[in-house]
Amino acid sequence: MTEKHIVLEDIDPVVFYGVGNAHLQMLKALYPKLRIMARGNVLRILGDEEQTEAFGRNVERLRSHVLQFNSLTAEDILDIVKGHRTRDEVPEGVVCYTTSGRPIKARSENQQLLVDAFAKHDMVFAVGPAGTGKTYLSIALAVKALKEKTAKRIILSRPAVEAGEKLGFLPGDMKDKIDPYLQPLYDALEDMLPQVKLQDMMEKHQIQIAPLAFMRGRTLNDAVVILDEAQNTTPAQMRMFLTRMGWNTKMIITGDMTQIDLPPKAKSGLVEALHILSGVEGIGVVHLGQADIVRHKLVTRIVNAYEAFDKEKAPI
Repeated sequence: MTEKHIVLEDIDPVVFYGVGNAHLQMLKALYPKLRIMARGNVLRILGDEEQTEAFGRNVERLRSHVLQFNSLTAEDILDIVKGHRTRDEVPEGVVCYTTSGRPIKARSENQQLLVDAFAKHDMVFAVGPAGTGKTYLSIALAVKALKEKTAKRIILSRPAVEAGEKLGFLPGDMKDKIDPYLQPLYDALEDMLPQVKLQDMMEKHQIQIAPLAFMRGRTLNDAVVILDEAQNTTPAQMRMFLTRMGWNTKMIITGDMTQIDLPPKAKSGLVEALHILSGVEGIGVVHLGQADIVRHKLVTRIVNAYEAFDKEKAPI
């Protein structure tokens, strides 16, 4: 009798085992001669050597399937155990999948330009109004790089600038104080990574979320680094951030020129950077517009109305 231990690396065991351990029970039924026990992310198998090895190979295929698609069905299990072909290949254009199995891909021409620019350049500026998907798609590209092991970690940052409100002193420790500014980044990550896996990655510092002020003095290697809401950086902050770039690192800087929350006389670091770095080799710039808005249809109308208002009040 052979004993084998299999570690379900890089995936959420809950997805693998299924609701109420339904997938695990199904595997036990498909391999009645094996004794299969699960604890955490480790499977312990006892049985005939040949069957144990075959089971191990199929578990690896199932694990790879979950890693790629963030989901597993009874049909997937049957296909793999019976040696049939499953949806092993990601359809063209899909960046990654949400935790519910929904494909994430570019939904407009300019969003596709962002995907292409990320593949071609080490530094990309994505500029556009609210709802154009610049932050969400950027995080999806980072998650894909982490899953494919072309990057060892994801670093997400934002300037801690209030959007027209003075929140005053926030209660709690440092994490409690900065989390409200970083919540949009958490929201996107939670949509793409199972909660247990996301928590594990954050504890291991594979995914780091920090306000811009925490970037000073660091050199960021082997990472995908995203600076969100970059229109609210000062020129000094932007310069500091851009020079954190290390070996085998890609940077995406996103911003919306219509939502600058800096004091009236302060200059935006994003505006200055786009001017200074225009034409620099290795830097891509993607401009998104109303046609790229992927939120509720009213968002497009609201953006158009505000743009028309801004033009009317602009000095002639």
